Amino acid sequence: MKQVYCYSQLLFFGLVFLFSITSSAQEKTKYLDAEQSDPVKMGWMIGSPPPVNRIPRFDDGSFFQFPALRWSVAHMRQFMPTINVSRGLGTSYPLVTNSKNDIDKVTFVPLGETKAITWQESLQKVYADGVIVMHHGKIVYEKYFGVLKVDGQHAAMSVTKSFTGTLGIMLAKEGLIDTTKNVSHYIPELKNSAFGDATVRQVMDMTTALQFSEDYADPNAEIWKFSAAGNPLPKPKDYDGPKTYYEYLPTVKKIGVHGESFGYKTVNSDVLGWIIARVTGKTIAEVLSEKIWKKLGMEQDGYYSVDAIGTPFAGGGLNFGLRDMARFGQLVLNNGKAGKEQIIPKSAIDDIRKGGSKEAFAKAGYTLLKGWSYRDMWWITNNDHGAFCARGVHGQVIYIDPKADMVIVRFASNPIAANGANDPYSLPAYDAVAKFLMTSK
Repeated sequence: MKQVYCYSQLLFFGLVFLFSITSSAQEKTKYLDAEQSDPVKMGWMIGSPPPVNRIPRFDDGSFFQFPALRWSVAHMRQFMPTINVSRGLGTSYPLVTNSKNDIDKVTFVPLGETKAITWQESLQKVYADGVIVMHHGKIVYEKYFGVLKVDGQHAAMSVTKSFTGTLGIMLAKEGLIDTTKNVSHYIPELKNSAFGDATVRQVMDMTTALQFSEDYADPNAEIWKFSAAGNPLPKPKDYDGPKTYYEYLPTVKKIGVHGESFGYKTVNSDVLGWIIARVTGKTIAEVLSEKIWKKLGMEQDGYYSVDAIGTPFAGGGLNFGLRDMARFGQLVLNNGKAGKEQIIPKSAIDDIRKGGSKEAFAKAGYTLLKGWSYRDMWWITNNDHGAFCARGVHGQVIYIDPKADMVIVRFASNPIAANGANDPYSLPAYDAVAKFLMTSK
């Protein structure tokens, strides 16, 4: 699908959803499959210089058009300004490997289909770039595809939100944030915006009532104005809108009543990021580094994409390595503890796992996520395994199954942004692998 980009659509980091594409099967058949679109085979950015038709660019939006997208998500730092999430100078937290190669042969029936496929086949369906499965704290499966390597980094998209939410609830348990207070208590600049009379809790659970559309097919949707504000490129001379995230957020208007319905709006995450920065006096990148990256002993630095004044994109700008994603998922599964150190308060993990309002979530109409809820910017399945996850468009995920003692992390570059394109192949796959691990020796 050819995209036409105006300036406001040049989202400073593909804004996790840079363009809109329907998740219907009919649309899906228009794309090259995972093997055909392999960025190595297609020759993206190979040569000195590469061929003109194999150079993805940020300024015209081509970097986030499929199939160039499959190269770009593993090289976001080459397109835009970023801020580091330092791992410090210590040794990395060790990961033990105990491979179970027969996971590839695990079978399941995708949602809405009748024929079973294997786990290995499902990875091609979702355009996986890298997958790790952890069981009992050990890596039992690890594979990379395309241009992502074991020492590479990948865009986490909206998985970023769950890191933001985790930091938020950590600070709440430390007493720096009171989730019952209105946002304006911490950010007076938002007093006259939709967020002014919303509580921090409502922001964290995305039950705010905002006049904010993320209908990417609508060129007049508020998401494009937010995108333009966050774009780090120089603004056109005739541009008179907000030029940073801090300038945009006070313009968000209220529609409806806070607390009644779940509404997935990226700006909630950036408001929480602002609160975190205000109460700590540090950027969210610094807070993440100090509270998790350094303490957990990540192998690599992470990084956030930023706006024109260096504000990290708390709603979707985080990039990091797959193994570090697995470390974080295991940390959460272990109730915030790594070795003998309690890095995340157990009470914070308990708060995430208890979930949010099922009734509020149901009003959002996610047909494949019936019975789910949302809490602290995590998706809660409420299934009999107590599973919960972080999700990002194009196929990013941290899936945590406490009963199976399993963590699955995945980076992907599905041409279809909506998670609805991945869920039919992902949700039953997670269950099938969990059952396999629980019954195999």
